[in-house]
Amino acid sequence: MLPDVEAAARRLVREDGSVIIPPELSAVVLRVLLRDVGARLKADRGAVPLSTSSLLWALALAAERAEAAEGSANGPFPDRPVSMEISASQAAEELGCSARHARRLARSGRLPARRVGRAWLIAGAAIVAPETERAA
Repeated sequence: MLPDVEAAARRLVREDGSVIIPPELSAVVLRVLLRDVGARLKADRGAVPLSTSSLLWALALAAERAEAAEGSANGPFPDRPVSMEISASQAAEELGCSARHARRLARSGRLPARRVGRAWLIAGAAIVAPETERAA
């Protein structure tokens, strides 16, 4: 027997038209949105509206809390949501620049990153954040 998807969907829609995203789905939704927003920025060099940026941060925070509730995270919640880290090469591909330039941005502090051995790990959300800050 198939679940009543329509009834389940109705429970997730509030009176004002906003949609509730269950905590266990927030990480998945965040990944999809970051990928699509990143592709959009790359394609048209547009800026991310503040409402979109706020949604991305809220999803990241919800995902962190869901992980903590499951016991997969330890320690207190961070002041700001923590994003996935990507390599300098991956960041360069998203930014449309060379890996060398991405490492230079990380080294100078213009991209939030940390060095692990010889590799730079760059915060995935940093790829979207610079465009958001310019729009504000």
